[in-house]
Amino acid sequence: MQHLIFESSPAFIFLCALAGVGYAYLLYRTKHPWSKRINQVLFGLRAVMVALLAFLLIGPIVKLTTNSFEKPMVVFLVDNSTSLTGKIDSTRTINQIAEASKQLKDHGYEVALRDLSGHPVEKFTWRNKTTDLNGALKNVITEHEEKNLASIVLLSDGIYNSGSSPVFSPWRVPISTVGVGDTIEHPDLILKNIAYNKIAYQGNKFPVRVEVAVQHLSGEPVTVSLLANNKVVAKQTKGSENKSILDFDFLQDANEKGIQRLDVVIESVAGESNSKNNRAGFFVEVIEGRKKILVIAPAPHPDIKALKSVVEKNSNYEFILHIPGISKTDASLLQPGKAELVIFHQPFDREMKTAALYSQLSKGKSSLLLLIGTKTNLRTLPANGVPLTFTNFGQQDEATPVVNSNFHDFEFSENSNSVFARYPPITIPFGKFTYPANARILLNQRIGSVATDRPMLLVWEENDRKMAAFVGDGLWKWRLEEFSATEKAEVFDETFARLIQYLSTLDDKRKFRFFSTQSEFNEDGPVVFEGQVYNDLFEKIYGNKIDIALTDEKGKTTRYNYTLSPGGERYRVGGLSAGKYQYSATTLVNGKKENVSGQFLVAEQNSEPQNLVADFGLLRKLSAQSGGKFYSQKDWSKLISDFKTSEIKSVIHSEESFDPLIHVKWFFLLLLLLISAEWFIRKYMGGY
Repeated sequence: MQHLIFESSPAFIFLCALAGVGYAYLLYRTKHPWSKRINQVLFGLRAVMVALLAFLLIGPIVKLTTNSFEKPMVVFLVDNSTSLTGKIDSTRTINQIAEASKQLKDHGYEVALRDLSGHPVEKFTWRNKTTDLNGALKNVITEHEEKNLASIVLLSDGIYNSGSSPVFSPWRVPISTVGVGDTIEHPDLILKNIAYNKIAYQGNKFPVRVEVAVQHLSGEPVTVSLLANNKVVAKQTKGSENKSILDFDFLQDANEKGIQRLDVVIESVAGESNSKNNRAGFFVEVIEGRKKILVIAPAPHPDIKALKSVVEKNSNYEFILHIPGISKTDASLLQPGKAELVIFHQPFDREMKTAALYSQLSKGKSSLLLLIGTKTNLRTLPANGVPLTFTNFGQQDEATPVVNSNFHDFEFSENSNSVFARYPPITIPFGKFTYPANARILLNQRIGSVATDRPMLLVWEENDRKMAAFVGDGLWKWRLEEFSATEKAEVFDETFARLIQYLSTLDDKRKFRFFSTQSEFNEDGPVVFEGQVYNDLFEKIYGNKIDIALTDEKGKTTRYNYTLSPGGERYRVGGLSAGKYQYSATTLVNGKKENVSGQFLVAEQNSEPQNLVADFGLLRKLSAQSGGKFYSQKDWSKLISDFKTSEIKSVIHSEESFDPLIHVKWFFLLLLLLISAEWFIRKYMGGY
């Protein structure tokens, strides 16, 4: 639809017409060698042409309104999970969907077909190893956010084993459901769950608990076996009288370092309908040992208890306390290099109880953390190799911590300073002190309400090892105060846990680093590797070709390669089946071949066989809540009929465009026609 609008008053149109008539009158009022009729025609042509040209001066604009109609869309979302394999007639289902799509299109609907992964498909294959109905429905709505989505038709058995329940989400479009599958519970033993520790320490035993659901098999004995390397290492049998869940507990030795695969197998019993859910595998990583955190103190102190609480939260750490004359500690643990981190509480006390141990352990490569308090003889620190020099002895002050914003080796919690501000002050040595030039300050002292530049916690490197010092006495007050206020000590524990992790982790000086981004990947996703190459200044460099060799449990090796580039440090490998894999990566750095190896596992997705009983109740509830209807598979004709009888509401999209009349082609052609016609008649009649 077109309309004319004007920049000036439409009254100027009369002046344009008057200008055209006046101009034509002046031109054709004299005698000419043609008849009066021809003169009138020429007069009219010239008057109209001049009037139109003058009309352009008032800026007429053509407003064009274009309307388009968007048909309502129906999306068929098909549950293509393996739980439906053998439960429905695939050919019949595909034909029903195709026929419904055709009839709805003929009736004025747009139709789209999607599977649970969101892929548009023409032929469905039931191969998804997990079912996330809620996520699939949200993906469909997101994909058609700006479209006229009228309804979703979900064809499913109502079983979901991933994501949340779809009945707890609000839906802006009606969801009609078509129930497929078997709703009858058959006799079955179901491996419901395996509880185990993903990490075990070499030489220890780790527990494995197996939960077996008993379905309509009361009275039958249930036998469960634990297999390692396909050999039975433990077996238990229990009766199932009047029980729906049976628990089986095993203890397995963690002997070999690395990733171990274990399998749980339930022996089938007579009358069992589904044996696919009787077996599952899992992996346990056996590591050599926990990091040792050795604390040496001249006497018991509540600060030690506070640090112990932090250390023991991490199962990868082993807390060892040695107080001369009080605690008994294995002498081998007091040798240099046996612990990853040695913490000296009140080092060089006035009786020098731990001075000999400091002299001995400082010769190793272990990181050292010094907790300098009121019992520390500050005068003796420089003489014993501690590069901290205090000038005021015997005088004390009180301070609370404040984060140094210039420290970037690791992050503090965003709310750390607000929590620190509520901590009670602790006792510190009075005045300033000197410290190494290469030291990095983590926490500064806040005296009263004034944040100073005096360090409270600082770290530095010395002889290729990390050193740290905390200046203050009374850490336990901080943890107690935070726990009293919040019933947890998150900020305190996180701060010192990160400090301990930072100090106990050795710096990686390798010029070639290659690793899997996770220790465990899902079977349906890619395995992601990341490579890094450094020069002598430990700056990242690119252009190196990395060769990867990937070996599975059967000994089959597959090779890959890629070239490092900015933003292209990662490499993805897809299509790997469940199991344990070893990898080796090589590259050339300065003409020297560098090699890195490691291992990871791909976990099997085994959720689908666990439950094969269709849940039509969930589908009915979903339809009722969203405004749709529930249909059984035999009711396809009713589903199509309901859509045909419902009101079809197309969405009208209007688009407006504005163009000056001078840009309109037909107007230009009209002017050209007028002036050409006048010129031709004048020439034909002998005019000039």
